[in-house]
Amino acid sequence: MRLYASVTLLVTVLASGCASITSSDMQPLSVTANSEDGKTVEKAKCTLKNDKGSWQAESPAFVDVRRSAEDLTVECKKEGQPDGLLKAVSRAAGGMFGNILFGGGIGAIIDHNRGTGYNYPDKLPVIMGKSVVIDRREQDQPPGDQPKTAANQ
Repeated sequence: MRLYASVTLLVTVLASGCASITSSDMQPLSVTANSEDGKTVEKAKCTLKNDKGSWQAESPAFVDVRRSAEDLTVECKKEGQPDGLLKAVSRAAGGMFGNILFGGGIGAIIDHNRGTGYNYPDKLPVIMGKSVVIDRREQDQPPGDQPKTAANQ
């Protein structure tokens, strides 16, 4: 019975380990732009930036960005509309904690440096004329349990 428990623990550790092995460096994100009254703004030129690079898109779009421990900024511009600015907070993924607990931290250091141990919110809803902050932590909470922030008040 102990052998079975040991094998099960080993498989669990390996499966939840290094995000560099289990995750991509890139994360697909949905970028949308809306006016302050909630109407879709199409073909807004959006720039997404973090310490790993810069990406361009026209709203609405899916963009693959390089994961990072640093927050992601999104700026959208369109003639006739005020600029929209969004900051997406980067949060540690579950694999980072597995690395720290079971791997002695070496995997966590690698994942931190590569950015693979972090995630952004999947949806980036830019509101033209506003500056908003969105957090991955709020995305993972059930509806109704989310704290009030500039993005959801």
